[in-house]
Amino acid sequence: MKTPDDLRVALARLAPHRLAEMERQKNEAFQLAATSNSIGPIRGWLTVWSGEVEVERRPDLLVRRRAAEHAVQTLDRDDPAWRAGMDELLAVVKESREAAAG
Repeated sequence: MKTPDDLRVALARLAPHRLAEMERQKNEAFQLAATSNSIGPIRGWLTVWSGEVEVERRPDLLVRRRAAEHAVQTLDRDDPAWRAGMDELLAVVKESREAAAG
């Protein structure tokens, strides 16, 4: 698994506009870990952001995610294409996290 510093360096190179978002979520995870006396939130943050870096690193995943997000954000929930968009978002998350875990 990558370290927070590894993820920050990679994201700075790939998508620097997302650094503030990553840092905010890291701080939230560390605060939750401290208050809950559990490293689970830190592990969760590492998993999420390892996957996010993988998406930013791979144009194929980035294009798929953007198209799926567009469908989810613009279509009515009763539209079958909305459900297909949600399924695609989940597939991108799964693939990116599996690839990041290596």
